[in-house]
Amino acid sequence: MPSVSVTINGKSYRMACDEGQEAHLQELAASFNQYVEHLKNSFGEIGDQRLTVMAGVMVTDELYELRKKIDGLEAQLKDLKKSRDNAIDMQDDLQKEIAEKIGKAAEKIETLAVKLTNGGGGDSSTKTAG
Repeated sequence: MPSVSVTINGKSYRMACDEGQEAHLQELAASFNQYVEHLKNSFGEIGDQRLTVMAGVMVTDELYELRKKIDGLEAQLKDLKKSRDNAIDMQDDLQKEIAEKIGKAAEKIETLAVKLTNGGGGDSSTKTAG
């Protein structure tokens, strides 16, 4: 199992990780170190353990807010999918209704065509030769 040396608050720590995760672990440690450095710059030297705990709480708070945001986005996505499904159902219903109306119109046109072919709908025996 590979190991990586990371630096947090000026101290090096050797950490084991899965194969291929070395760079990712270094990025995570550098990100966490930014929290520690920010707190150290804001509050001064308040002790390593306290800085680490405060940075951990900040990271956890950020994670919590991101999870809330994800939950909200998932709820919006669910609503959008439901709206899309409703729109598709409405479109299907409209297409069926339009097809029925076109079918009825075609029947009427056919009926009129037959009547016109037979002399305007009257009895063809009443026509006089011209």
